[in-house]
Amino acid sequence: MPQKSIVRLFYDEMWNKADKGRIPEIFHPDFTFRGSLGPVLVGHQQFAGYVDDVTGSLPDFRCDIVEMTEEANRVVAKMLFSGTHKGRLFNYPPTGQRVEWPGSAHFTFDDGLVSDLWVLGDVHGLLSLLKSQRD
Repeated sequence: MPQKSIVRLFYDEMWNKADKGRIPEIFHPDFTFRGSLGPVLVGHQQFAGYVDDVTGSLPDFRCDIVEMTEEANRVVAKMLFSGTHKGRLFNYPPTGQRVEWPGSAHFTFDDGLVSDLWVLGDVHGLLSLLKSQRD
């Protein structure tokens, strides 16, 4: 499967539909994930727990690809993340309000699967939204 198609599958099926069954189709068993919303994770099981945490806080969490660039074994996606804040997030109690923040995702592929993923979101902007909704 082409690398950009795997990135689309990751966001359209794995995140937007919370289909954790897609994880083995997308990632090497010992892949590394680094994200703005949490710690460094290694492997399918740790990442599946992260998906549960995010969708627990934002049950309608959505990831929209704005733009993608591919070069050799790397794909970079400009992203827009959103969801309704219905669970504790960054120690903020649920507000019931919609939140949205931009970011980027950097995928490294090895033998057709993702071996490393860095997701960098505008956490400062997200925290400002959560704070303003609480006040």
